[in-house]
Amino acid sequence: MTAEDLQLHIQALSKGFRRLKGIGDNGEAGADEIAFDEWDWEVGVGLYGETRAALEAGDQAMLARLARWYDWQIGRGLPRPQVNSTAPLLALTLLAGQDRREDWLSVIENWAHWLVTEMPKTEEGGFQHTVKERDNDRQLWDDTLFMAVLFLASAGELLDRQDWIDEAHYQFLTHVRHLGDVETGLFFHGWNFIGRHHYARALWARGNSWLTIAIPELFRISPPPSVIARYLTEVLQTQVNALKALQNDEGMFHTLLDDPESPVEASGTAGIAYGVLCSVRLGLLDPGNLQLVDRARDAILSRIGEDGFLQDVSDGTPMGPDLEFYRQIPNLPTPYGQALGSLLLMELARS
Repeated sequence: MTAEDLQLHIQALSKGFRRLKGIGDNGEAGADEIAFDEWDWEVGVGLYGETRAALEAGDQAMLARLARWYDWQIGRGLPRPQVNSTAPLLALTLLAGQDRREDWLSVIENWAHWLVTEMPKTEEGGFQHTVKERDNDRQLWDDTLFMAVLFLASAGELLDRQDWIDEAHYQFLTHVRHLGDVETGLFFHGWNFIGRHHYARALWARGNSWLTIAIPELFRISPPPSVIARYLTEVLQTQVNALKALQNDEGMFHTLLDDPESPVEASGTAGIAYGVLCSVRLGLLDPGNLQLVDRARDAILSRIGEDGFLQDVSDGTPMGPDLEFYRQIPNLPTPYGQALGSLLLMELARS
């Protein structure tokens, strides 16, 4: 796989992402594309990858396009704060780090303040996984660390708010404590303080990938103090050791990690491989773990169609009442599938 080949696949995934979300050249829904202008987690994951790549490449045209998109969204009015609607703000903190515009900084400050002071909390002060569809009373989900907590850490670094950084580090600790499975080293999809249970005890692939991604991203965005850093590194190493044993012969992970009869799942596979690759480069994992990345890379590349869509991506997945619920989630092209595939390939291209 040459660098040129990787770039072609990255461009294909990016084009597919833009088609699914309807983002035109002026930052608004393009007239000749699928119109989808929602501000939510699906676009947030992709924008983070696009923004990091543009900053690293010094791509001023892309940075201007991203700025126009944010200006358009802010100008029309942002949705109510919740976990998933926080995700697009992570990329905005990166843009604001380069251009400290007062309007951007105000949005970032107000939203981070809301997370800390007004967002519903569970017992022990966890961020309740409140989303636009429901409040998910007293629930913790894997997704929250990427969707909201990384933004809080980045906002804290940007605006010199140590209290926000401390809160972000605490959220990692409490989510790991309640979502981690001490028997396998993997993570359950969610925890409910009402009844104190892990629902179906689903070891969901994409949910696990959010942990594999979020831990090294935290080290990159806001390195935790030594004791927390040691703890999260040990947790990550244990998780990845368990994951290596569950990767199938093709290089894919299954929707339910410990159930080889459940469908293979490309977004979780790409996310896990991306997190492992980042962790090796940050020194959190041993380079021997790159075999997992190489096998996942080949599996992901084989699933990028001529239309630029990544195949075998499971649809959005709320908390399931039983394991059969996860097995029945349909596969279809999704913006987050495009985004996670792109994150992996862009990280590979950086070498």
